[in-house]
Amino acid sequence: MRPEREDAAYEDTACEELARLLPPVPGERDVPSAPYLHHKDRLMQLIDNAAADQKTTPTPKARPRLLRPAVLMPAAALALAGALAVAFTGGGGASGDATAQPRETATVLLDRLAGTAAKSDVRPVRQDQFVYVKSVGAGAEMTEDGASELDPRGEHEVWKSQQVKRIHKIGETHDDEGYAPMYELGGSPAGIDRPTYQWLASLPTDPDVLLKELYRMTEAEDGQEKAQAVFEQIGRLLGDVMPPENAAALYKAAAKIPGVTRHEDAVDAAGRHGFGIARVDKRTWVANEWIFDRDSLAYLGEREYRTKDFAAGKKGDVLAEYALLKHGIVDHYRERPATK
Repeated sequence: MRPEREDAAYEDTACEELARLLPPVPGERDVPSAPYLHHKDRLMQLIDNAAADQKTTPTPKARPRLLRPAVLMPAAALALAGALAVAFTGGGGASGDATAQPRETATVLLDRLAGTAAKSDVRPVRQDQFVYVKSVGAGAEMTEDGASELDPRGEHEVWKSQQVKRIHKIGETHDDEGYAPMYELGGSPAGIDRPTYQWLASLPTDPDVLLKELYRMTEAEDGQEKAQAVFEQIGRLLGDVMPPENAAALYKAAAKIPGVTRHEDAVDAAGRHGFGIARVDKRTWVANEWIFDRDSLAYLGEREYRTKDFAAGKKGDVLAEYALLKHGIVDHYRERPATK
């Protein structure tokens, strides 16, 4: 029988031998900020979704609305290729993936868009000029029971006044029924609901300050998340004409809104495929998606669709779709830019 001291020494030696056989403990290392934030955001979304599925909540009341791209969403139609077209570098996720790989998240892509927009050459628009756009799109009327039916697609032309002062006639439209003036009851000055080049140029260029200002100016619809309302508002402003530094700030502000994702395949109202930058409203389960060309990153259009069955509505129902066909700056109503 071995002395107690020898037993203790034997145990220490055995422990040291076992410790040497174990793999070394990895040291601490920095995690790249973009992938880390992406996975954190995805994890929080999964937790939120799981919690929502485990508890019963009152069904939100559908908000009736009629989405007409040429009338109710004119700002989204006023894109300029020079402000939105960017050179795409780097690989993306596999075709058909719902979201891109971590290195190609919406945040990374929006940062690229911001960098290119800051270098774009945008000609200032005078107050006596008009922004012209030709588009194709359709809207759906949502009834109280949640049902909706998308209207047939139609082409529209819009001339938008750039006057900063309060005016009654803010533009003109043209479709199959002819020309029609766009009037604002009581008059409308330039602002969040009637953005002009000069008004957009007056916005803050610091993304944090700009986002705070957009939250202040934007009103959410009944039952809609405020973040969703701001995301949709940024989408409408991105399609307008503004100085490069303001466009860049809007992209960066959009990247700071939680829940924004990138989709590898999205289709506009003209049938063109591209990738999407989207956000889902967790109260209404309606997604708003901006669509860009895969190669040039040029803005193509936007759409809204359901992401869950809701009352009489079904997942995948398109509530509004829009595609930009032609645009430019003209000096008179009913004038069309020269074809290049």
